[in-house]
Amino acid sequence: MKILRYILFPVVPIYYLVTWLRNKLYDLGIKTSKSYNFPVICVGNLSAGGTGKTPMIEYLISLLKDEYNLATLSRGYKRKSRGFQLANENTTAESLGDEPFQFYNKFGNDIKVAVDEDRQHGISSLSCLENAPNLILLDDAFQHRKVKAGFNILLTTYNNPYYNDFVLPTGNLREPKNGAKRANVIIVTKCPKDISESEKEGVIKRLNANENQSVFFSYIEYSDTLVSANSKIKIKDLSSFTLVTGIANSKPLVDFLKAENLKFEHLNFKDHHEFSQKDIEILKTKALILTTEKDFMRLKHFDSLKDKLFYIPITVVIDNETKFNKIVEDFVASF
Repeated sequence: MKILRYILFPVVPIYYLVTWLRNKLYDLGIKTSKSYNFPVICVGNLSAGGTGKTPMIEYLISLLKDEYNLATLSRGYKRKSRGFQLANENTTAESLGDEPFQFYNKFGNDIKVAVDEDRQHGISSLSCLENAPNLILLDDAFQHRKVKAGFNILLTTYNNPYYNDFVLPTGNLREPKNGAKRANVIIVTKCPKDISESEKEGVIKRLNANENQSVFFSYIEYSDTLVSANSKIKIKDLSSFTLVTGIANSKPLVDFLKAENLKFEHLNFKDHHEFSQKDIEILKTKALILTTEKDFMRLKHFDSLKDKLFYIPITVVIDNETKFNKIVEDFVASF
């Protein structure tokens, strides 16, 4: 795969030009974006996945759901449905997509969870609902410029920041790096807990943020308790297990488990992997399976795995979270 990316390097200038021109047309108003008279917050990235959008959306839900009638709107990547879908008790990961389904499972009827590949249409459909939301969180819509979010949160990872990357197909960037200038806030995610102030200053300098952009750093905190459909296990009580991941970047989780001196085999699938019956037959032979919460949403309906399938909950911890929370809350309150 890496060799193919290098072979495709001559395509990079073409991809760069096409995406730069598209953004320029929006910047000049030749292509139009729709704005809204209520708060719309977009969480996105420049990279093709793996920056931690899902836990960031969940952080914002927890921060805002008690004060606002909140909805999330996602594309619903790899779902087996089309158009606008609103989560309900009959919804599955297949009809909604694994990440929105995770939002619905975690927060239930405290929020509305919707998907639509056309974000304008999705917002319009949400606005027509009885008891319509007065705050919408857009999941992974930074490049969806038909909608002009009032507030943009851009995520980039500590280990692979966008300033070290190239556009597709050789790199992972969906658009040129100067697209970061559209963000109100930039969060460097998946940092080590002990990142120093001098290192932060170096990263901020390389991000080259504008004066009106705030930069924050965050890290993932893993729970010490694994969760299944019916029970819980302390990590310290594990002997050996099989780790199953179908996410863009499993390295932080693998590193955490190794640091705990745990013995495990790792079955590493591509992001948003659709588990086949052959995959399930293999997993049935495993004594205990640990997976991510997102993968758990796709696997939990297999009865043969019910008693052996666990996930590890994670929490996003934002450095200087009081300042970050105030920036977000002040934006929402301005409407």
